[in-house]
Amino acid sequence: MEKLKSLASSTENVFLFVPNIIGYVRVALALAAFATMPWSPLAACGLYLCSGLLDAVDGHAARSLNQSSKFGAMLDMLTDRCTTMCLLVNLSLLYPRCAPLFQLSMAIDVSSHWMHLHSSILQGAVSHKSLGLASNPILHLYYNSRPVLFVMCAGNELFYCLLYLYQYSSGPSVLGVGAVPLLLLVTAPVCLLKTLISCVHLVSASAHIAALDSEERKRRS
Repeated sequence: MEKLKSLASSTENVFLFVPNIIGYVRVALALAAFATMPWSPLAACGLYLCSGLLDAVDGHAARSLNQSSKFGAMLDMLTDRCTTMCLLVNLSLLYPRCAPLFQLSMAIDVSSHWMHLHSSILQGAVSHKSLGLASNPILHLYYNSRPVLFVMCAGNELFYCLLYLYQYSSGPSVLGVGAVPLLLLVTAPVCLLKTLISCVHLVSASAHIAALDSEERKRRS
């Protein structure tokens, strides 16, 4: 019986896991968003945010269906990083004076998550979200409190979407102020805080990898 179960599990196609299929949908929505950005700002923002919101759905599906995978973790992280990076490239074209800030944001975001993911793989973790949380209170709160994680990620992406939208419209008036600039003021601190958390990611992951290097050198000596 155990051999049959083992044989059945060995025929699983990780590429067709439900959370990974949701990940492919996220990629398709993001591509559609970037394709419509030059001529339909509202549609582009809607598609982009839908892609981002599905990030919570694929995680729930992975846990519920017991379909967590290293491929899914990488797909999820790369989709997040690449979509944000592509939006920031667009913002650099719309706001050329702010391009250095957008470039810095891209560099911090990509390098911190890349380092963190590889650090988790080196230590045998399935996801970068499970690495070193107990020793770092900031990352522990960030990844273990779903409301905090949602607010941080959603607020960050909403801020960038609003910056893109503001180039075309300030939105309906709220107390004499456009809704778009008003929401920009609300989400800007979230975006800044998430960038600082990415810096913590980078430092924490670098420390973990350096510790692994030290352990390997001790074993060889």
